[in-house]
Amino acid sequence: MEQARHSLAHGFDIEAIRRAAANLDDGPVTVGYAADREAVIAMLNDALATELLCVLRYKRHYYTVSGPNNGQLKAEFLEHAQQEQEHADRIAERIVQLNGSPNFNPATLTARSHAEYDESDDVQAMVRADLIAERVAIESYRQMIQAIGDKDPTTRQMLVEILAVEEEHADDMRDFLVP
Repeated sequence: MEQARHSLAHGFDIEAIRRAAANLDDGPVTVGYAADREAVIAMLNDALATELLCVLRYKRHYYTVSGPNNGQLKAEFLEHAQQEQEHADRIAERIVQLNGSPNFNPATLTARSHAEYDESDDVQAMVRADLIAERVAIESYRQMIQAIGDKDPTTRQMLVEILAVEEEHADDMRDFLVP
């Protein structure tokens, strides 16, 4: 009777909770992790490549944009580059938490990225390229969130937070776009 009552406390599976104490080398990944860990890591590595490429594109635009009226845009490019780097760092950390290895290989970066690099010299072409890349990132994150569902709430929450910033970036770039 005592055992039955104890295992039903709050409706939790007490035995499963206790089994979480095993396999300490797995760190935060317990037997209750419901997602396909390898698939999530692969998805996150593609997102990492996308973020890194976005950092490079925004940095290039920051350093190459010129003109007397582009100070605000230049500052926006730098801010976005820094935020994309923060996203990359968060994604890499999550990959490690899932017992994966973040892929920073520059030789395959562009092939793994959902977005494209841009070498435009024209200011409006830069803005357009960044807006396109942000829209690609938004759709990529939306699909990742949908694919994960409720199987990995920590990764899902991180992706939702990153998605919100990507939407802000797209809104910022749209404001700089001349019709």
